[in-house]
Amino acid sequence: MSDTRGSSGDSEPLSKRLCTASASHERSGPTDGVSVAVSVIMPVFNASDWLDECLQAVLEQDFTDRMELSVYDDGSTDNSRELLERWRQRFEDRGRPMLISGHSSSSPRGVGFAKNQAVRQSSGRFLCFQDADDIMRPQRVRLQYEAASANPTAIVGCKVCRVPEGSTERYTRWINSLSPEQLLTQVYTSHGPTVIMPTWFCSRDWFEKVGLFDEGGKGVPEDLLFFYQSLRRGGHVIRVDECLLVYRYHEHAATHSVLEETIWSLRVHFLQERVLSQWKSFTVWNAGKQGRRLYRSLSSTNQKKVKAFCDVDENKIQKGFYTYEESKERPKPRIPVLHFTNASPPFIVCVKLDMTEGVLEENLRSLKLKEGLHYYHFS
Repeated sequence: MSDTRGSSGDSEPLSKRLCTASASHERSGPTDGVSVAVSVIMPVFNASDWLDECLQAVLEQDFTDRMELSVYDDGSTDNSRELLERWRQRFEDRGRPMLISGHSSSSPRGVGFAKNQAVRQSSGRFLCFQDADDIMRPQRVRLQYEAASANPTAIVGCKVCRVPEGSTERYTRWINSLSPEQLLTQVYTSHGPTVIMPTWFCSRDWFEKVGLFDEGGKGVPEDLLFFYQSLRRGGHVIRVDECLLVYRYHEHAATHSVLEETIWSLRVHFLQERVLSQWKSFTVWNAGKQGRRLYRSLSSTNQKKVKAFCDVDENKIQKGFYTYEESKERPKPRIPVLHFTNASPPFIVCVKLDMTEGVLEENLRSLKLKEGLHYYHFS
């Protein structure tokens, strides 16, 4: 969704900021006590350029059970709220209640807060998350509802069609091509959640078990924090293998407000928690900048587990060792640098996917390694 949000100024660690804040807001919409199967959850902030197209697509869903749209306006300064109100009667005429609330404060509370408020005011047994700048295909709710009903402890995503076509080509290819196994093994890469937030669909029961979105505001990757917490709770990750969302790329997207360093820290922490804690030793695949950065980011306990770096670059290999100059230990740690064919698994691979014209992938295949057992991708 579009976002030019202000920070909350909260100095607590991201992982400890729970979404318990509440704010006074205006709410309008019918509550007739009839059971709702699906609530479409839509946070809005200055989205007037896209709202008509987005809302028309929600209205045209071929889902036949009871559905509602729950919108929370996070202090828009354009005419988003007016546009929303104009659509209310059209939704009512189709038997789809439209719940609209929000605040008029000059300080937006952030996308996590807005999503939480939209969830709180909704009543559906299942939640379909929709960004105001994207367009759902007519079968989205129906197909994801079927998948989520069969998998009540899963976050269900889908394939996407990116617009403008060709924007973020590598990222889009990654989203759409992950195997069912890779939806769980590639959760540590810089791409973030293996099913992207604008495609999420889950049961309300599972959402409540995982907990609310982090409400830290601008710069907080609330989707990644929720995704990791869902995995910690034993949740599954499923993708409907059809393009059910037109996923819009533009310079005001909320994703752009999150710092790379923030994402890096969360990924390293989760990798150590879920993988490295289970290994007695491992090899870092990449003796270059990314591999060394990972090594320096590890706890001292996990640094000691690194038995080698491996690479294909003869210049790095000929140096023989990487010396951790910043270490306070004496003597300073010196880690061997080996050719990948002389290194032993398990590996943490710090080479970007889809950037070596298939060389990395072929090298991994040549060693007959299984992803999720012998190696994990981190870059």
